[in-house]
Amino acid sequence: MGINWRRRALPAALLALALSTATGCKSTPDALPKPTTAPVTAVARVCAKPAAGPATAPAGAVTVDPAVTGDLAAKTKSSPPNTTFWLRPGKHRLDRDRFAQVVPKKGDVYLGAPGAVLDGRRTNQYAFTGTAPDVTIRYLTVQGFVAPQNEGVVNHDSADGWVIEHATIQNNSGAGLMAGARQQVRASCLRANGQYGMNAYKGDGRISGLVLEGNEITGNNTDDWERKQSGCGCTGGVKFWAVDGADVRGNWVHDNRGTGLWADTNNNDFLIEDNVLEANDGAALIYETSYNAVVRGNTIRRNNWVEGRKYADRGDSFPFATVYLSESGGEPRVHARTDKIDIYRNVLENNWSGITLWENADRFCNSPANTSSGDCTLLVKDKKRCAQPGIDTAPLYADCRWKTQRVDIHDNRFVLDKSVVDCTVKCDRMAVLANYGTYPDWSPYQGERVAEAITRTQHNRWHDNVYVGPWSFVVHDPSRILDSAQWQATPYRQDTGSTFRAQDGG
Repeated sequence: MGINWRRRALPAALLALALSTATGCKSTPDALPKPTTAPVTAVARVCAKPAAGPATAPAGAVTVDPAVTGDLAAKTKSSPPNTTFWLRPGKHRLDRDRFAQVVPKKGDVYLGAPGAVLDGRRTNQYAFTGTAPDVTIRYLTVQGFVAPQNEGVVNHDSADGWVIEHATIQNNSGAGLMAGARQQVRASCLRANGQYGMNAYKGDGRISGLVLEGNEITGNNTDDWERKQSGCGCTGGVKFWAVDGADVRGNWVHDNRGTGLWADTNNNDFLIEDNVLEANDGAALIYETSYNAVVRGNTIRRNNWVEGRKYADRGDSFPFATVYLSESGGEPRVHARTDKIDIYRNVLENNWSGITLWENADRFCNSPANTSSGDCTLLVKDKKRCAQPGIDTAPLYADCRWKTQRVDIHDNRFVLDKSVVDCTVKCDRMAVLANYGTYPDWSPYQGERVAEAITRTQHNRWHDNVYVGPWSFVVHDPSRILDSAQWQATPYRQDTGSTFRAQDGG
């Protein structure tokens, strides 16, 4: 999708997920303490000073020699499960065959000594593959592998229970890292990979209990896939597909070509907190055709300058935003730690625009206009049911649409200085809107029905925020632009309890 609101593509193998139980304890936003101050977020500076691994082999570990090509793969193959491997300092290489990867066994542990690097030499496609669960990789640099588009170098097959800590995964093609259920990625550097830092996609099964904490995720999409495949929606720092339960906490996501964090298609139960999201070419965060999330305590600054400006320069009137919710909302019938999308106690400073809530009236389950053509909502298991005549009436009329609903935006600080962003128009917008429904001819959502619903009846609410700078507000459709007084007045009545200081800066 990029930030292209009209189209976007998915891997054909992505399967719709049935309703499932999310990890974590059940709670509601009302149970959380009410924020009173702006976040003070530490920056996870991992790449410049990676933590050093053990200088000597732990007791019982198998020592891997960088002078012996293929030693790591061979010793992994000949050792039993639950073996610990210690990689000596130096550059470790696999055999020159492009499929000469390491295939771990259950419970294997890989520890890099200071200066240990596993180098694919731009020859090997993958570093670690296979379906063995509970593998651990620590203190190791993995670089120079050439995975194809949409595939990954580490945990290529999305095995479950992997732990990646204090690792540097850099300068690879494709995704540096794939993800499985219960995967933990902590204090690692995901840098300058060709497509993604991490691609959280599992073609068979589901991903739940994912933790991404304290990492630096920077400079990814070096191959510029959106230029190669316009509208592919296949780039950025991290992409999440159909993940049911994720904690994304304390990461520094910056200077990626494209979007910083992007949850796309039937994700649910995300906690995105205490991250620093800055200087990404596109949006800091996209939450698309997904459900139930808490976004709190993040520092979000200087994002979307490249992509937002590009569309503005083309004369596009769509409010391309730094936090973009597309056909996503709270849904009490999908089990999670919250039953809404709760966005609070964040600071957004000098980004290209703010938050856009969007719903495409033509994008629904079984519609030819649905670019996620193989997927249906989590409320309808059989997409063929989303057709005439049943789709005209309850429950399918509501359940066949991914709806932007129950979004609560409060206690945030929005700061804009146009002289810093270097813009005059179209960088100052908050928005809640939809298009005029036209397609297909049997659609029950034609006309302004969806625009009216997202604007007035789907319980989307801004309140108790602080605005500094010359903000404007887009409602219903791109042509309806309001000032703060109109935004607060009848019939929209948004931002009750909020304060506005119109001058730039601060």
